Amino acid sequence: MNIRFRNIIAIILTSVWVNASEFIRNEILLKTYWVDHYQSLGMSFPSGPTNGMIWIAWGFLFALAIFLISRKFDLIQTALIAWLMAFVLMWVVTFNLNVLPGAILIYAVPLSMLETFIGSYLCIKISPNKQ
Repeated sequence: MNIRFRNIIAIILTSVWVNASEFIRNEILLKTYWVDHYQSLGMSFPSGPTNGMIWIAWGFLFALAIFLISRKFDLIQTALIAWLMAFVLMWVVTFNLNVLPGAILIYAVPLSMLETFIGSYLCIKISPNKQ
């Protein structure tokens, strides 16, 4: 398999993993936390089709970022850098906007670390940087 094809497959499979993980975590496991928190703010939790498409785009961009980071770093470094840049920064922003239900972090932190680690592993395993 040529290098370009392996790179594309790595990004696509990582994107599928990231989006599936995000959907399971936020739409199945933690949805009630989000809905209740937004209701306590007098707002409706945004979960329409347009919002879903934007999150799918976010998942693809996150997978691309993981892939690019994996070109310069090993598995642990890639996972840590990607997790800090994507999740920690997102939580800082949502906390600052008062739309982060803090109770989710007990679940979201380990699940997002797992998501990022597996995404990093997929990129490195499918398309090793040894080219």
